[in-house]
Amino acid sequence: MDIKISASILSADFGRLADELRRAEAAGCDMIHFDVMDGHFVPNLSYGVPVLKSIRKYCSLPFDVHLMITDPLDYIDAFADAGADHITFHEEISEDPREVIKKIRSRGITAGISVKPNTPVESVYELIDLLDMVLVMTVEPGFGGQGFISHTLDKISALRREIERRGLKTDIEVDGGIDASTSVLVKNAGANVLVSGSYLFKAKDMAAAAKALR
Repeated sequence: MDIKISASILSADFGRLADELRRAEAAGCDMIHFDVMDGHFVPNLSYGVPVLKSIRKYCSLPFDVHLMITDPLDYIDAFADAGADHITFHEEISEDPREVIKKIRSRGITAGISVKPNTPVESVYELIDLLDMVLVMTVEPGFGGQGFISHTLDKISALRREIERRGLKTDIEVDGGIDASTSVLVKNAGANVLVSGSYLFKAKDMAAAAKALR
């Protein structure tokens, strides 16, 4: 399985963000993970469209945008215009997920859906055929630096079995508490896109840290 590393800038030094993006690119990361929080869907605020637009010119890696917001449909165009290459939204929103997926795809970018640690992964099975990626949160969304939740491994395994049963190539992304130790667990369970923030950006040698994740 081809393992991809998505570096979460939630843990980057925002005083030198352009340099942090270049460091992630030089370290061999495959994507930049961009966590958007609205203070409503999750109890925290992060950053939004203006930040994404301003940093797009400093990095050639794909931007993997994770919308932890209540009304993603209202913001797809703005993030696509700003330079998003992929957009993931949450299963737990009240909007029709098929409409959100349709909107994302209409912008010529890939679509993903995410489930929180306590959301049954089976809730997205009816949508898998429409998706490029499913993001299984391995911590509660909202804050970086949390500890890995081990029961999410069963969800990853179940999702991988379902994807293989259907003969699909859907990626399984994981986000939360991913380091050299937990990366082994999630890869063995079936994940192939690993989001990591603190482990990468706090490392003295990010290239070695990225290699360890793979």
